Amino acid sequence: MAHAGQVIEGQNGYRLRIVRLDDELLEMEATYAQAGTFPPAHYHPGQDEHFEVLEGTIRTIIDGVERDYAAGEAFDVPAGSVHQMTSAEPARMRWQARPALRLADFFERIHGAGPEGPPTADDYPDLVAEFSDEIVFT
Repeated sequence: MAHAGQVIEGQNGYRLRIVRLDDELLEMEATYAQAGTFPPAHYHPGQDEHFEVLEGTIRTIIDGVERDYAAGEAFDVPAGSVHQMTSAEPARMRWQARPALRLADFFERIHGAGPEGPPTADDYPDLVAEFSDEIVFT
């Protein structure tokens, strides 16, 4: 189970550090070691997200509009808004999701940081169903 202080290692130098996790708020710091590619388009049915770029540039597509955000800029993604984001260069950002729900557990599982280890291709349909309150892929 995900917890504050935990670091979740993704691919290509992507890292999530959980700063705060309670019923009200999931706060993470995301670090991108290099420019990346967009993950699948998705939305969060019952969570609002707030992002603050701390270093570098974050590239987004939110409801079909592509934009870059530089260090010092912030942006919001309301519940239900289809979005994708990656880094345009090495970057770091603060990321908040309200309410927390089980989004941190989803990231732990998808990046293989949980006790089950990395998911296989066969696991993805079950993960998508299990975390459908937190994330929906379009």
